[in-house]
Amino acid sequence: MKNPLWSPAPQRIAESNMQAFQAFCDVTGGYEQLHQFSVTEKAAFWSAVWDYCGVIGDKGETVLRHPERMPGAEWFPEAKLNFAENLLRYRDDKIALIAYLETGQRRTLSYAELYQQVASTAAWLAQKGVQPGDRVAALLPNIPEAMVVMLAATSLGAIFSSCSPDFGVSGILDRFGQIGPKVLVTCDGYFYNGKPVAITQRVERILEAVDSIEQVLMVKLLNSEADNAASAENVRNTTLLLEVLETPAADIKFHRTDFNHPLYIMYSSGTTGAPKCIVHGVGGTLLQHLKEHQLHTNLQRQDKLFFFTTCGWMMWNWLASGLATGATMILYDGSPFHPAPNAMINLAEQEQVSIFGTSAKYLASLQKAEIKPAESHNLAKLHTVLSTGSPLSHESYNYVYTDFKQDICLASISGGTDIISCFVLGNPNLPVFEGELQCAGLGMDVKIYDDQGKAIIQQKGEMVCQSTFPSMPIGFWNDASGEKYHAAYFAKFDNIWAHGDYGEQTANDGYVIYGRSDAVLNPGGVRIGTAEIYRQVEKIDAVLESVCIGQDWQGDVRVILFVVLRPGIELGAELVAEIKSTIRQHTSPRHVPALVIAVADIPRTISGKIVELAVRNVVHGRPVTNTDALANPESLAGFKGLV
Repeated sequence: MKNPLWSPAPQRIAESNMQAFQAFCDVTGGYEQLHQFSVTEKAAFWSAVWDYCGVIGDKGETVLRHPERMPGAEWFPEAKLNFAENLLRYRDDKIALIAYLETGQRRTLSYAELYQQVASTAAWLAQKGVQPGDRVAALLPNIPEAMVVMLAATSLGAIFSSCSPDFGVSGILDRFGQIGPKVLVTCDGYFYNGKPVAITQRVERILEAVDSIEQVLMVKLLNSEADNAASAENVRNTTLLLEVLETPAADIKFHRTDFNHPLYIMYSSGTTGAPKCIVHGVGGTLLQHLKEHQLHTNLQRQDKLFFFTTCGWMMWNWLASGLATGATMILYDGSPFHPAPNAMINLAEQEQVSIFGTSAKYLASLQKAEIKPAESHNLAKLHTVLSTGSPLSHESYNYVYTDFKQDICLASISGGTDIISCFVLGNPNLPVFEGELQCAGLGMDVKIYDDQGKAIIQQKGEMVCQSTFPSMPIGFWNDASGEKYHAAYFAKFDNIWAHGDYGEQTANDGYVIYGRSDAVLNPGGVRIGTAEIYRQVEKIDAVLESVCIGQDWQGDVRVILFVVLRPGIELGAELVAEIKSTIRQHTSPRHVPALVIAVADIPRTISGKIVELAVRNVVHGRPVTNTDALANPESLAGFKGLV
């Protein structure tokens, strides 16, 4: 067994929420015993989470019906609760939100001010006829108004759905066009990479196409800084949110619903077709997020929680739930590298962030840019770094402990929009091993299966969850029969959730994710996760990033590696040899690409995930059906005709 990169001090363990919760459950032993209790005594465990985290609402007598069904189990069937009521339990002068725009503008909202703004917005929505079950759609940057509108909508029992304003019109219509929103909350534009981007014309096209929208709430961010921003008020049926917020309102009448009442509609990435509309329930989302925040992330009221995200990624919804713990949420909208690569580190220092959430790509980019916060910044309050979006390389683990901060819990987390949470994630009381996610989440019966559906350890296979959990989707929108829902997760193994990740359970009871199952390479019948190759390529200084696919070739599959090089560097025979040698030396001959090809850019989703399937389709001459899901769809043209 290899040595850990970090182990928590005994005092840190003793003072953790995880330790207090274990005592609350009266479970002796370590995390292994607590996790075993959480998956074998599911009803007792999730009831304890409700009580320990102080959920506001009526729990009812029954916790779980039909635990053997997946899907089909019923969680807290007698419960009544409201999501916003739980997130607005604090109404004091403590700062709830600190928000930055890329321009440097900084705003704060206390819990008392947040409550008042939500009350005013909820009163306006109710006046406009918004009822429980109606959809309120937000096309907004990561700004306080997005949180306010979400809380206002959910206080009424309405369903909230959001996407980022950097989506194209088709991408927005592919999402909001499916769900029939009654109200659209939008902005006149946003800032990115030093430039204002107006979207008013985009909004007008959405209103023409989605006839269910009766009202528009407008947030003015640009004012006169971009063409067309001044016409925001001219969009039909538009009210300025600022005017709504300035209207005093009485206390919020929180509409309590069933545990499984719809809360959010989320969207799959939609890179291989129209995005799936994934519906998540009030109770499951709240319980799961409270568990992950308070137990796995050790979030406490004095913490300042930052996660770099947009409103088009589930990490925004995850971040918002931190309000239920009474901590301070730090919001940022814009490029994480503007005006310099250390911009987010400057923010972390200035605001004394204690939990810093980001993507694996961001950490790799910092390392390539030779940013060393341990030498340049005071991050005394920082106790946890969260990373998600793609597998975190071994080199990034070492970078964080060498150049970021030594005494820190580095929690690589993995789950997804499908469960609005994590299957495997961090733990403040466990050591961190290079390249490994620390543990399976409490209540999540995670295993790695071989092709025959047998659980395996220290071998690669399919990541699954063997039994029910509260944050499973309550279904897909417009899928009354449940056929699409079943096909997405339960077609591979009967009554077992197959998540679509290719991974391995380690000797430390940690996990390694090798990539998405549908992107696994299969040369000569040997399954290879793309992350295994990316890890080696990241070691090469000349390469900024890469994407790897399997190309059908002469009755088999050959591995093609595309690389983006540092400015001024060309892909000569010597560099190709270095790349292939590094991969061969640290993996196997099967991993070595048949071809290494330089490209200008690599396609990514708007939340920053590499889209291997889109590249594979282009290489095979197949259409990419939904380029609006990509942040940089123009990059696909660079792959045509290369092989």
